[in-house]
Amino acid sequence: VQSLAIAPGNEVECRESIKKICDAFAVSTMARDIDETANSYKRQTKDNYLAPLDGVGLRGYRATWCTQFRAILWRSWLSVLKEPLLVKVRLFQTIMVAVLIGVIFYGQELDQDGVMNINGSIFLFLPNMTFQNVFAVINVFCAELSVFLRESRARLYRTDAYFLGKTLAEVPLFIVVPLVFTAIAYPMIGLRTGWYHFGIACLVVFLVTNVSTSFGYLISCASSSLSMALSVGPPVIIPFLL
Repeated sequence: VQSLAIAPGNEVECRESIKKICDAFAVSTMARDIDETANSYKRQTKDNYLAPLDGVGLRGYRATWCTQFRAILWRSWLSVLKEPLLVKVRLFQTIMVAVLIGVIFYGQELDQDGVMNINGSIFLFLPNMTFQNVFAVINVFCAELSVFLRESRARLYRTDAYFLGKTLAEVPLFIVVPLVFTAIAYPMIGLRTGWYHFGIACLVVFLVTNVSTSFGYLISCASSSLSMALSVGPPVIIPFLL
């Protein structure tokens, strides 16, 4: 899909690439089979093809909002499952950082030095969860901008349905990552024992993770390219850590 999309700013190169792909497909066996199948059905005009379906009302979209949301959610979830190596790398990175912080601040006691070390370890939770998750999603919308523009102009789905489906598909990963990080670093540092206090810590880290993820989505939506998002991201994030 991305190969046939026109990226903003590279219209000429994209059109040339699309023309080569279409010319190669036009002389293929698959194209002839599709053409024969299409000729067996009644031809429809372009206006009828892009018209809303019967019984679908609001603003000319070709499906209901729930149908749009389910389709985007399912497609986004398949995109996540399609790259298991990326998920494994993120989990491995989280485990390594958690173990490293746990080893550095291992077994702190509640004295003057221990309290200062605990404050430092808790502060490291914040930048780690922030930068790791911001840069994990900062390329999401930049990479699919051309696809989104084409499908949105074809009235396939609303913007809010696309955004919610795209973000909710990655929520399970952003629940597991802070839980794994806290489960490793929390007992190694020697923070307050008890399931209640551990649950509060997991909740706080989970909220930090999802806030930083939302901020990464904001930067991705506001940027026209990946290079721009990577350039804007750090200067905007650092003031929030002060």
